[in-house]
Amino acid sequence: MSDVPSNKPYLIRALHQWCTDFGFTPFIAVFVDARVEVPMEFVKKDEIVLNLSLEACHQLQMENDWISFQARFGGIPRKIMVPVSHVLAIYARENGQGMSFPFDPSQARDLHIADASDEGPEKPKTSRPSLKIVK
Repeated sequence: MSDVPSNKPYLIRALHQWCTDFGFTPFIAVFVDARVEVPMEFVKKDEIVLNLSLEACHQLQMENDWISFQARFGGIPRKIMVPVSHVLAIYARENGQGMSFPFDPSQARDLHIADASDEGPEKPKTSRPSLKIVK
């Protein structure tokens, strides 16, 4: 039975479509670690909530392994990349209806170590900018 792929990405896409069809705003809650590419200044307690509405994000791609899009944070366009394994919930902002998913942060860390040995495409690593006083 372990050969059966996860139904999680399909459920996320279905609930996103449901929200969109009925005029609700789809939000996802995401566990943030080194594999997640989001603006870190908006992360609280290793979690971030992202608006997946068609108005808020551009070039939205919801694949089986990754959710990616571009969005503005404080007026600055940013590339967002979230592993589907890190999605904690998807729900409608207006009424809270949606679905949460079981998540174990220790399994995510183990998954990250296992992925490092794979030769598949890796998420680009970005470093946070830093300022230095030069006199």
